[in-house]
Amino acid sequence: MKPMDIERRSFEIIAEELGDRKLDPEYDLLIRRVIHTTADFDYADNLAFSPHAVRAATEAIRSGAHIVTDTTMALSGINKRALARFGGEVHCFIADPDVAWEAKRRGVTRSQVSMEKAAGALGPCIFAIGNAPTALLAICDLVRSGALAPKLVIGVPVGFVNVVEAKEKLMELDVPYIVARGRKGGSNVAAAIVNSILYQMVEREE
Repeated sequence: MKPMDIERRSFEIIAEELGDRKLDPEYDLLIRRVIHTTADFDYADNLAFSPHAVRAATEAIRSGAHIVTDTTMALSGINKRALARFGGEVHCFIADPDVAWEAKRRGVTRSQVSMEKAAGALGPCIFAIGNAPTALLAICDLVRSGALAPKLVIGVPVGFVNVVEAKEKLMELDVPYIVARGRKGGSNVAAAIVNSILYQMVEREE
């Protein structure tokens, strides 16, 4: 089968397994994209959205907002060509020498410091966090201090330590968010969410 045929058939199977279940029309395609990426139908239930989160992201991207990730894996998975159509770029500071030095000096994670660097180095941003709860907690602290006003935070870190707590703290803030509640998530999920938003934007233009 050709790649496009495989993807088309995959989405047909997803539709068949969802059956008569009605997803929120605003987020339907995004949820299906995450299920397609993970083969995990739990995401039909555990993805949480602030009001009009996708609309907020779309408006930000159209205005040239950049995207910041916490891992090079998420960075690699985001469709940069689609994002570039709207003037944005993807950034990940986790491997920067100054981030590693500062993290070691303070005894904190590079994920935390990379979020602090993003807050000071870039303009309007969407954050796509798929791995490190410390990155998500750093974003929460920066928002509370007034140092950061993200256009959207995709909070889908995966794991066991501080993962659930970090996601719940994000949802307490007055910022647009898309969160995978519970322990599930990952860099692939973060990238899939971004790509779903981008693909819908590109399709509207074509």
